[in-house]
Amino acid sequence: MLLPRLVLFRKEVVQLWKAFFAPETPLFLKAATLFVAVYLVSPIDLIPDFVPLAGWIDDIILVPMMVSWIVSRLPIKVRADHRERNGQTIDGHARRV
Repeated sequence: MLLPRLVLFRKEVVQLWKAFFAPETPLFLKAATLFVAVYLVSPIDLIPDFVPLAGWIDDIILVPMMVSWIVSRLPIKVRADHRERNGQTIDGHARRV
C-alpha cells in the first residue's frame, strides 16, 4: 500500500512542478504550492521535528495530502498538458521523440 502511494506522490509532484510554470494555473494554487514547499523545509511545523518520530510523521502525512489537494484543483487543461509527452500525438498514440 505504501509503494503505490509513493509512486502517485512522485507523479503528483512532477505534475505540480510543471503546473507551477503554466500560465493557466491560478495564482492561489501557485501560492499553495509555495506554501507546501516552505512548510516542508521550515523549522516551524505543526509538531516540531525535534520530537522523536512525531515531528517527521506530520511531514510524511500532511505534505502528500496538501500536494494531492492542489493537484486535484488544477484546471483540466494543465492536467491534460502534463499527460501528453512532448506535445506530439501521431495516429492517436503519444510517443516520445
